[in-house]
Amino acid sequence: MKQKNIIRLTAAAFAMIGAGTILFNSMAEVTLAADAKKVETVPTSYQVSDSLETVLPKSETKKEGSGKANCSVSMDSLNTGTPTDMDLTMEEAADVGNQYLKNIFGLDLEGAYVYMSYCPGTETFPRAFWSGDVLFQKEQTPESTRWTYMMDAVTGELFNICYGRQLDVSVPLGYDAALEKDYHLYAELARKKTEECKLIDSPVDKVEYNCQGYSGNDPTISVDVIGGNGEIVNMSFSRYDQMFLGFITDTSRKVTESALDRAVGEVVYVEAEHAGMTQ
Repeated sequence: MKQKNIIRLTAAAFAMIGAGTILFNSMAEVTLAADAKKVETVPTSYQVSDSLETVLPKSETKKEGSGKANCSVSMDSLNTGTPTDMDLTMEEAADVGNQYLKNIFGLDLEGAYVYMSYCPGTETFPRAFWSGDVLFQKEQTPESTRWTYMMDAVTGELFNICYGRQLDVSVPLGYDAALEKDYHLYAELARKKTEECKLIDSPVDKVEYNCQGYSGNDPTISVDVIGGNGEIVNMSFSRYDQMFLGFITDTSRKVTESALDRAVGEVVYVEAEHAGMTQ
């Protein structure tokens, strides 16, 4: 039950906040945590899933703002983090992200603007990560069509990736009760995408309904693709035209779950200690 609730909370944020705002809020969280001196380094044993393993770019000399796909790569103006010697460089992370976008969305990055941000980890996601905001216009606005991703800062393992857009029509954003009972279409789309991109290391066992929400003015639905080995990929689609909008990886879920377990444990400890002092 706890695991299901965590997946629902994560998926709801993914569905309702929207791609661009997710990155903005991530950076805002980093800033607040840093001010409160709560950002910490968490020892991690890195084991990259074979299904999402990325061949990291070979070391080579690059100029600021250049990229393999002839796109502009630069630090986001909101970035406050500084990568360590152990982390991928900004250019390396952008190259890995570009490859994810090509493999998963079929995106050609020629002429794109890629804005990168580095985070050493937060209380709710205690792993250092790079995030990218990719647009085909120089100015970043909430309404911009964009592709975003978040990856492990050391290994390049993908945590989440998504596509955000502004619809040119007005459609209902509310909850569709019938869809919760009959989500077969989205289950099939999710199964097909998972197998096509090899997102999990085992055959798909089942696909379960997760939640509904919206990204900007685009109504969304999220489903959980569950592998025979227990891996769970949370995938999102538009309820307007069934457009694939992205997913959250199993590794990301586990990192979040572990952080929440730790936070709950600390609360229980403090409450128990307080109760002992008042007796």
